[in-house]
Amino acid sequence: MAQPERIAVLGAGSWGTTFAKVLADAGNDVVLWARRAEVAEAINETRCNTGYLPGVRLPESLRATDDAAAAVHDADVVVLAVPSQSLRENLAGWQPLLPADATLVSLAKGVELSTLKRMSEVIAEVADVPMEQVAVVSGPNLAKEIAAGQPTATVVACADHERAVALQHACSTPYFRPYTNTDLVGIEIAGACKNVIALACGMAVGLGYGHNTMSSLITRGLAETTRLGVALGADPMTFAGLAGMGDMVATCMSPLSRNRTFGERLGRGETLAQAQEAAHGQVSEGVKSCSSIRQLAARRGVEMPITDVVHRVCHEGLQPGPAAAELLGRERKPE
Repeated sequence: MAQPERIAVLGAGSWGTTFAKVLADAGNDVVLWARRAEVAEAINETRCNTGYLPGVRLPESLRATDDAAAAVHDADVVVLAVPSQSLRENLAGWQPLLPADATLVSLAKGVELSTLKRMSEVIAEVADVPMEQVAVVSGPNLAKEIAAGQPTATVVACADHERAVALQHACSTPYFRPYTNTDLVGIEIAGACKNVIALACGMAVGLGYGHNTMSSLITRGLAETTRLGVALGADPMTFAGLAGMGDMVATCMSPLSRNRTFGERLGRGETLAQAQEAAHGQVSEGVKSCSSIRQLAARRGVEMPITDVVHRVCHEGLQPGPAAAELLGRERKPE
């Protein structure tokens, strides 16, 4: 399978715009779809997406449009860069426009609330394509750092190894190093769960706890994430890699992480509504996915105590302080 030449990125948020920049820097013909015409016009005229990536200049080869049909026309690859809980609705509208053999790439990290499906499963169902046509990009991908050209690595996962390799070549730049993987289950479960653990880490910071607490949450969070992934058929080694430990550390430790920052506000005593207002109306992915991941774990009989208390803080009124005490008071047992 030859390297893709024309790529559409649907979604002009911070990560969608950043990944479009990566693809353009890698030498591809890239069209970025923005929901609002004024955003597309500003990108074309000023080479900036000031609402999401202020100060970052976008390549001349990257074009923007608010016309989804024009964006995906004759595309070899269509990148879906919309939030996990709105992916189904958006994709249903785009489905008639998609080229028949285009590789469909998910940037979203979550588990769908209504169906408990991973994003690749939602894409295959709604687009009516085989799973081998769907790929996932995941890893320690803090958008602002990548947009600034800081070195990072990522994982390109697809059941079709040749498609994964083609996409790997399409997004390789001097600052962005992709590795391939065929374990979509592991890659996607890791990406969804790390947002929930990052909320817990943020709450710990808001409560005034330090690095020992953070390290403990990350380690035990990775353990419960791995348990769920393995129960769903994932390779346990995936969770030691970039999409597992790599993404977990970046999302839990960085103040650039929306989930970590949102959790910190909750830990300081803000309500969910107050934290959302402070985040300019944006709810972190983990706030919604903690509920679907908790349900998925219950369905499989997997114990996920951190995910459980995050859900209860976000949706059942449990306060972060008692939540921490509850975790520390659990039955003692071997690691």
